[in-house]
Amino acid sequence: MDEMIEKRKATTILIAAVIVSLAMGLGLAQVGSGFASRSSDGIVVTGSAKVDAVADNVVWTLSIQNTGKTPATAVSGIDTGINAVQKYLVDGGIKSEQLTLGAVSSYATEEYINGNPTGRILNYRANREITVRTKDVQLVSKLSQNIGTLLQAGINVSNYGPQYYVSTLSKIRPELLKEATKDAKSRAEAMTEAVGGKVGAITSVKAGPIQVTTPDSTMTSDMGLYDTSSIDKTVTATVTVTFKTS
Repeated sequence: MDEMIEKRKATTILIAAVIVSLAMGLGLAQVGSGFASRSSDGIVVTGSAKVDAVADNVVWTLSIQNTGKTPATAVSGIDTGINAVQKYLVDGGIKSEQLTLGAVSSYATEEYINGNPTGRILNYRANREITVRTKDVQLVSKLSQNIGTLLQAGINVSNYGPQYYVSTLSKIRPELLKEATKDAKSRAEAMTEAVGGKVGAITSVKAGPIQVTTPDSTMTSDMGLYDTSSIDKTVTATVTVTFKTS
């Protein structure tokens, strides 16, 4: 009886081994077939190109705030602040037509005790924005750095910081994409030559989003980046190219 049981175990192990070996063989055959089909499609390479750029447009928004016991006193203080900021900007070289005034807004500050409103008004707050739009980015940079003189004079002004833009992106982009495609081809040639192959015609090209960053930045985004904090910028383009190979 024990001898029969051992024979059955041996037979079962042998059958299992055959099944595993067949499965492995089929699996390897399928993997090999997959590599062959993918390699016949060619080689996919990403190329990039970058260029330095200097902002030639700037938008700078300042906000003047004031607090008063009544809405009238809060707003009158805003007028004083706006006049002081306008004088600072115009005296500094900004033209009056380059300034845009926003609407005055005001709201009441309510008293709360233990998270519950008491119905009592503590004061009224008012604010108004003034925006500078110009091509003189260096002048705005200088004025922004010296805005502390207004604060020292008692003007409650918030400096959101200038936003610098490059107006020539539409001209820069085509040349960058051209150079990025050349870079992709060079990379493809280097990889295929290493294994004795040759790069053929392009079968597809996909351009990535343009990245406008500070010169020392390594950040990128799938949606593209546009840094507005610096005058000097780096504009980067990427393309993903599929080449035929032989």
